Amino acid sequence: MLSLNSVFRMRRVLWLIAGLALVSAFAQATPAATADEVEAKLNALAAQVSELQSELAALKAQQQTAAAMPAAPAAQTASAPAASEASTKQLEWFGYGELNYSRPSGDNAGTSADVGRFVLGASYRFDDKTRFISELEVEHSVASAEDPGEVEVEQAYIERQLGSSTYAKMGLFLIPMGLLNENHEPTRYYGVFRNFVETAIIPTTWREGGFAVRGDTSGGLRWDVGISTGFDLSKWGATASDGLQEPLGSIHQELALARAGDLAGFGALNYTGLPGLRFGASVFSGGASQGQPGFDNNRITLWEGHARWNPGNWDLTTLYARGHISNTRPINLTLVGNPTLIPESFFGWYAEAAYRATLPNMWTLSPFARYERFNTASGYASLGAGLTPDPLDDESVFTAGANLEIAPGVVVKLDYLRFKRDDGNDRFDLGVGYQF
Repeated sequence: MLSLNSVFRMRRVLWLIAGLALVSAFAQATPAATADEVEAKLNALAAQVSELQSELAALKAQQQTAAAMPAAPAAQTASAPAASEASTKQLEWFGYGELNYSRPSGDNAGTSADVGRFVLGASYRFDDKTRFISELEVEHSVASAEDPGEVEVEQAYIERQLGSSTYAKMGLFLIPMGLLNENHEPTRYYGVFRNFVETAIIPTTWREGGFAVRGDTSGGLRWDVGISTGFDLSKWGATASDGLQEPLGSIHQELALARAGDLAGFGALNYTGLPGLRFGASVFSGGASQGQPGFDNNRITLWEGHARWNPGNWDLTTLYARGHISNTRPINLTLVGNPTLIPESFFGWYAEAAYRATLPNMWTLSPFARYERFNTASGYASLGAGLTPDPLDDESVFTAGANLEIAPGVVVKLDYLRFKRDDGNDRFDLGVGYQF
């Protein structure tokens, strides 16, 4: 059965046909001087009639097709997505990786080559406000009981848009701290390896499981707050040196059957309201006892401040970070005699300058220099005379090198590192990184 709209269109056709007949009759009774005008009117009316007849034929065909199709079952109709919803669903793949070669200056036997990271990620958009983000990473090429590699889920969370510029996420995600932790792909930093401050002090890549909310203002201010899992101090290895290399990296849980008796909170602010400028700060604090015997009221707090400025082709960066572990004295008293006791404080900072130059072949060359100063055990809680470990001396590292971008997302790197405290660690590095 035709719709009311179709009936109206049929009536318009009939009226035009009638008008066409009247004009034709009028043309026969009109003097020859007005024939051209009558002919023009006839042509215009004929065109309109033809157009309306085509529309009417299309409407009839649509209704005949709809009447011939069987009705869908109620269950299928309820589950089928609307056209607007189906159009938003999409699966996207991304990834990054790095290969490197490292040659210590005074130790030829220590030269190594490595597939440092191979990462594949996927995101899926359920609708225009909800999506899933994930990353799967393989480190050092091969992972087995006899090999040094690891396979790990680096991210796996659901994100939901709450407002025009507010987002919530739940799952395993990166903590918004420092400059590298959320932007750790090899095309985003200078040098073959990530800097020491944002690996030894801030344990990049650092992820926790929890719930977080992010907001962006029109003035360029981003804020992040959240609740997450934290560290487990009972994982501290007093007989190994890992704790002196990365105090927090040695006790993070990565949401692998993570103990969650003590949770943590974090917050971050970043301002990018001025062209070429970014500065901000963040803090993370939470219990680390996790209800384990011999551990009580142990809280880990880490905070940092950073700034990055891009005047013209220059890229200038600085960052300072400091960490504290509370109530370590009772634990360290049980560990006296072991080589690695738990530090009470640790810190680090760096300053970096790079210059981006565009080469004739559209490659980009970025020479850079970076100075770092850090200490993974700058202080210990007092255990009494003769028992308290001496703080470590600060380590200073000067790095100079260059990044060469040979295609969008592909970079070749080289650098040379000079260590002040342990000059036996001086080395030359060469690497390639990619991101897609």
